Amino acid sequence: MSNLLFFHRSLATRHAAVETMRRARAMPPGPERRATRQLARALGDLARTEAWLEGQTPRPRASAYERDLPGRAVGSRG
Repeated sequence: MSNLLFFHRSLATRHAAVETMRRARAMPPGPERRATRQLARALGDLARTEAWLEGQTPRPRASAYERDLPGRAVGSRG
């Protein structure tokens, strides 16, 4: 049950980060916008840290470079 509660808390933190960043992007350039963007970045980092602590981090995706390497097809020998 605690994992479910954590998921909701982490989801709320991620949602707050996204909404804060959207609000910052709508502001005119200036110190208030910068402070709001820093807050959004900190909230996103907090959500990632909470997910890492609970072991809920996603598997790393293959980068575009790794996907485009020649000779990496399934079943190929090389």
